[in-house]
Amino acid sequence: MVSFMNNQKQQKPTLSGQRFKTRKRDEKERFDPTQFQDCIIQGLTETGTDLEAVAKFLDASGAKLDYRRYAETLFDILVAGGMLAPGGTLADDMMRTDVCVFAAQEDLETMQAFAQVFNKLIRRYKYLEKGFEDEVKKLLLFLKGFSESERNKLAMLTGVLLANGTLNASILNSLYNENLVKEGVSAAFAVKLFKSWINEKDINAVAASLRKVSMDNRLMELFPANKQSVEHFTKYFTEAGLKELSEYVRNQQTIGARKELQKELQEQMSRGDPFKDIILYVKEEMKKNNIPEPVVIGIVWSSVMSTVEWNKKEELVAEQAIKHLKQYSPLLAAFTTQGQSELTLLLKIQEYCYDNIHFMKAFQKIVVLFYKAEVLSEEPILKWYKDAHVAKGKSVFLEQMKKFVEWLKNAEEESESEGEEGD
Repeated sequence: MVSFMNNQKQQKPTLSGQRFKTRKRDEKERFDPTQFQDCIIQGLTETGTDLEAVAKFLDASGAKLDYRRYAETLFDILVAGGMLAPGGTLADDMMRTDVCVFAAQEDLETMQAFAQVFNKLIRRYKYLEKGFEDEVKKLLLFLKGFSESERNKLAMLTGVLLANGTLNASILNSLYNENLVKEGVSAAFAVKLFKSWINEKDINAVAASLRKVSMDNRLMELFPANKQSVEHFTKYFTEAGLKELSEYVRNQQTIGARKELQKELQEQMSRGDPFKDIILYVKEEMKKNNIPEPVVIGIVWSSVMSTVEWNKKEELVAEQAIKHLKQYSPLLAAFTTQGQSELTLLLKIQEYCYDNIHFMKAFQKIVVLFYKAEVLSEEPILKWYKDAHVAKGKSVFLEQMKKFVEWLKNAEEESESEGEEGD
């Protein structure tokens, strides 16, 4: 029994001692990238600035060197020529190489060639993808530590890599760093980046990439809070030669403002707010976000129609619709002060009645109600009937409107002849 316990006691320190040694050895290797750096820099010095040779050397070295562990060191060297200290400066006592992005020529063609080097390397060693993304995020946070020329090269390179899919647009998050934004570094960097990105693809592809990572509505954050306006963004990027980006952001803001308006409008209606308050709110939003009345009437119509649970029976839905729309006529009338707004509303009614099959027979009744309630007037109705309608359900709706249109024409002729007699 004693002998058994003695054996146990003797085994314990041996086991823990072995474990301790292994862990220590791993740590030493993990935090000693100098030897790795020396191998890469020596190899790059031998290849020279021939980027084809650089790509081949990196491809072959991945079999011998631990890219997985020293990914950050590898990318620091390829971008800056050596290991970067916090803040973006090169460590003084370290080896460095001129075969890197920062020592290359400052032009798009050279950066496209470097992009190919990174592309080939990451395609060959797929596990480097995450490390490279982390590296670029870090480099963007270090922008203030780089010269203007180095920033320009990095911006062009990043734009190309975003265009070819090597990088994900989420890396742009680093540009929203408060200090970079405050000093104007983020906006200046974004100009070069977007120029090279759009040059490789087009604004639609750029927009799709931004949307995928919910970055499409955040571009104004490249500026300090007191300058986050569509006007400032548009002026800055248009003057920098990026008119298409300015227009894209303006459109995004408009779409965002319209969605917000519709959401708020539906909430106000469901609460039963007085129409005068709703009208005042909508008019303020129109002015603030530069939304034209024909657009607003479409939003008001959609909001009015979405506040009710419609009857599934065709014979009952028309009666329900007339009752509901009669109640909301004063609200709709406030936003049909222009002929174009009336025409827009007519087209919205046509599309709604076509898309919602139970409403097919209700179209004429709705138009007549709006005519009586002075939401719609003769001229836009006649124009819609003649040539401004859309194809959806055209034959059905024109047939429905035939008698009413004839009555309108006769009424118009009568009033004209009465006017002539009065003269």
